[in-house]
Formats: sequence, structure tokens, C-alpha cells
Amino acid sequence: MDRPPSPPAGGLRARGPAALLLGVLLAALIALIELGVLEFTYERLGIGHRLFGGLLLLSLVGSVVNVPVTAVGAPPQQTILAVNLGGAVVPTLLALYLLLEHRLLLQGAIAVGVVATVSFLLARPVPGVGIAVPVLLPPVAAAVTALALAPDAAPALAYAAGSLGTLVGADLGHLGRIRDLRSPMVSIGGAGTFDGIFLTGIFAVLLA
Repeated sequence: MDRPPSPPAGGLRARGPAALLLGVLLAALIALIELGVLEFTYERLGIGHRLFGGLLLLSLVGSVVNVPVTAVGAPPQQTILAVNLGGAVVPTLLALYLLLEHRLLLQGAIAVGVVATVSFLLARPVPGVGIAVPVLLPPVAAAVTALALAPDAAPALAYAAGSLGTLVGADLGHLGRIRDLRSPMVSIGGAGTFDGIFLTGIFAVLLA
């Protein structure tokens, strides 16, 4: 017997209708811009205003773009595995750029490993929702590790470790439990820009 359809799951939280998601993201963007949080974060990373604006736009638009990668399971109970452009691809590219720009490849590998381990141990699959992980612990781990390994470039290292570590430990580390989510689609990076992966990177920078 075929199972009833479940709401699609995204990396750290469930995805809603595209219109609602865009509205929430836009409201969050406006709030963070008005509070100066995003500008301060990217200034600490040494990113120019043009790149900053481009990242915001790409993240917002990309948050509703899921690129299918493969299918898991038998056709009646198949789960599509996808990668979210705004919640996985953009943070990953930015993290790699920062590691290369600040020459933090060795420190980055260590810091990402630490955060990935913490995220993996704390993450739990929630049926119909996705992979749940405490919001504050990964950025705290990223900030502490970055300050210990590279105090002069702590914000950049904290962002890379927070975003990549959470992505690797929480999402990629639990790919083997996709069927436990009971969803027709699982998206790595989940609900886009303000999914836990991107927020973890921002929080890590602020903490560092």
C-alpha cells in the first residue's frame, strides 16, 4: 500500500509553500538589514557591498531552488535527494572563498571537523520535518574553535566552520537515515538562506 504524501523536508527544518517561504525570508532580510546585523557580519568577513548584495539576492532567490541529485528507495516509496541553492551552495562557496582568501585551509579542516562532529552527535531526524539540531551549540563550537586556531582571522574561520560543519555533520552525516524522514523529498540546505546552516555561520561570526 502506498503511503500518504508527507510535506517535503529540508535540511534543518521543513519547507513550506514557495510564496510563504519567500515572504518569511524577505521579512527576515529586511529586519536584519534594518538592525545592521548583516552589514556588520559581512564587514567582519571583509566582503564588499557589491558581493554582499549579490549574496543576499542569490540566497533569497536560491532558497526556493532545489536541484535533484538522486532518488532513494523503491518507486512507490521513493525519496528525492536534492541540494538547495540558497541554503547549501551559496554558504559552501562563501566558506571556501573565505578559507582560501585568508589561507586557513589547515585550520579550516580542523574547525570544520570539530563542528561537524558536534552537529552529527546532536542532530536527530524528525519525520516529515528534516534533520533537527540545536541552533546555538554549533555556532558556539565554531566560534570557540576559530578563536583558538586563528584569533586574527576568527570571524572568517568561524563562518566557514559553522556553515560547512553544520552542513556536513547534520545533513550529509545523516544521509543514511533519509527513509526515517518519511518525506517525498529531502533537500540538503533546507529552507534556504535562513535555514540553520546559514544562520549558524552568521551567529558564529558574531560570537567570534
